[in-house]
Order: sequence, then C-alpha cells, then structure tokens
Amino acid sequence: MAKTRVLVEFGMGTSLRREDYTEAARRAIRDALWHNSVNMAELFDFSKEDMIIDAEIGVQEPEAVDKDALLEIFPYGRPSITVVKGGLDIDKPQGGRTVIANAAVVVSFDMEAAE
Repeated sequence: MAKTRVLVEFGMGTSLRREDYTEAARRAIRDALWHNSVNMAELFDFSKEDMIIDAEIGVQEPEAVDKDALLEIFPYGRPSITVVKGGLDIDKPQGGRTVIANAAVVVSFDMEAAE
C-alpha cells in the first residue's frame, strides 16, 4: 500500500481584533474543509476513519498556534498539523494588527499503486 493523495483544498482565515494565530488558523482550516463537499472515503470504498489528513498552516508566528486545538476541528480521519511561517500580519493605523492564516488540507488514503 502507498499513501496516495486524492484531494487538496485551500483556505484563509483571519483574526481581526485579538491577534489570535490559533483562531485565524482554525478559520483557515474550516474555510478549506467547507469548500469540499466530495465524499472521498465513499468514492474509494474506505471508512472515513481511513482518511489521512495533512494540514499545513502558514502564519507569521508559527509558535503561537495551538496545534492540539486545531486537531479538534476534524470529526474523523487521522489528522496531522504542520505550522510554518507564512500568512500575513497587517498593521492597523491605530495600533494592533490583523492576523491572516493560510491553510492547505491534503486528504490521502493508503492505496495500492496503479499498474
């Protein structure tokens, strides 16, 4: 069996007032997931628990993201979270900043290689 990618979705999330990187990341993941209405597990005759979910999040301060909180978003499958430097911080004229996170969510299954 080989890990085979079957779907990639992208999302963006923000924290407009609290500068909360975890909340921006949470919104980015949800944005990516809510774009997807394809039932990937059923298409390949797998259980939803068989889904291998790799989420990569980009924010300006990766160490400020609570990865465990992000894992709670996924109702099934085997999710893993990687946080890297990316996204944007936009300074506000009166002080503070808006935090923008980007997410890529990749769904894979262990499948036999096609011949």
